[in-house]
Amino acid sequence: MRVLVLGGTTEASALAKLLADDKRFSTTLSLAGRTSNPRPQPLATRIGGFGGVEGLVPWLRDEKVDAVIDATHPYAAQMSANAAAACNQTGIPLGSIVRPPWRRQEEDSWRIVPTAEAAAAALGKTPLRVFLSLGRQDLHAFASAPQHRYLARTIEAPEQAALPPNIRILQARGPFDRDSEAKLLSDEEIDVIVSKNSGGSATYAKIEAARELDLPVIMIARPDKPAGHVLHSPEEAVAWLHDRAPGSLRGV
Repeated sequence: MRVLVLGGTTEASALAKLLADDKRFSTTLSLAGRTSNPRPQPLATRIGGFGGVEGLVPWLRDEKVDAVIDATHPYAAQMSANAAAACNQTGIPLGSIVRPPWRRQEEDSWRIVPTAEAAAAALGKTPLRVFLSLGRQDLHAFASAPQHRYLARTIEAPEQAALPPNIRILQARGPFDRDSEAKLLSDEEIDVIVSKNSGGSATYAKIEAARELDLPVIMIARPDKPAGHVLHSPEEAVAWLHDRAPGSLRGV
């Protein structure tokens, strides 16, 4: 059974490990190429986009793919939309690993906004020290609010030309723990955090630290993201694939 896994997340890496030694599957892991030095994976890996639905459909047919697992980031809405459309056109089953979002606790002070641009506007006019923890792709949105001082944590340095004038880049890869996050926020005298609601445990410590320090969080809401058959874990994805593999008593 030939499987395409759309990856770039911890769930995708965990799924890759589960499928690597499973002889029932010939799996390709696809990464968008947002990170120039991704972690090594135990599967055949392709880097870069497909060229939209128009490129993905013939690729799936040429490679004789039997099933697709969408294990992309909760904010990778375009890739998920392309996968859903391509699988619909080809009749290939699509399973989507959906990571639960973080839930606001009673002690949390969140302001939910729809976009990074809205987050920049929500900071207000009074100069603040802002911790940006939303990846490098959206940092340019804060150039519209140059009065603030920014600390942005990213895996790799941003490539955009238009960035806020007072921004410092901290390159680091999670997971992070609450004590170190609280120390970072305190040492940097952060007034407010801007974050995406990525879910999962790798970066949740900053939310716990904000709660502990009584810091407000401007939370960028998740986009609408098309999904196939909803899966809740890599293990559930493997079981779903097994049900569709040739010879399965429950295969369809």
